[in-house]
Amino acid sequence: MATIEECRAALEKLSDTMQHAEGDVRTAATMDRSVSCRITDLDTTFVGRMTGGRIVVHDTVQGPPPEKAQIRLTMKGDDLVALVDGELNFAKAWGSGRVKLEAGLRDLLQLRKLL
Repeated sequence: MATIEECRAALEKLSDTMQHAEGDVRTAATMDRSVSCRITDLDTTFVGRMTGGRIVVHDTVQGPPPEKAQIRLTMKGDDLVALVDGELNFAKAWGSGRVKLEAGLRDLLQLRKLL
């Protein structure tokens, strides 16, 4: 089971990758939206903002997020680490229910370029 520190490091790695993206992926990465990433097996949520081509984590809270973010991810810690490391395909994980992504329709259309 991934630790909180490993999950935070995975989000940092994802943020670094987003910052160096190009083309359509870069356009999706530069969205300005509130973000939450709930790690179910740790009962922890990372709360932050996707802005300027990065994910900035502002807080880590126990349990579900205190407010509904515009983009919400839910998964186990091991799945987050595997996704970021390229060991888990996002589309397959989302389709099988291992990863849950909730956002407005317009945001989902943009995010599919990124994910």
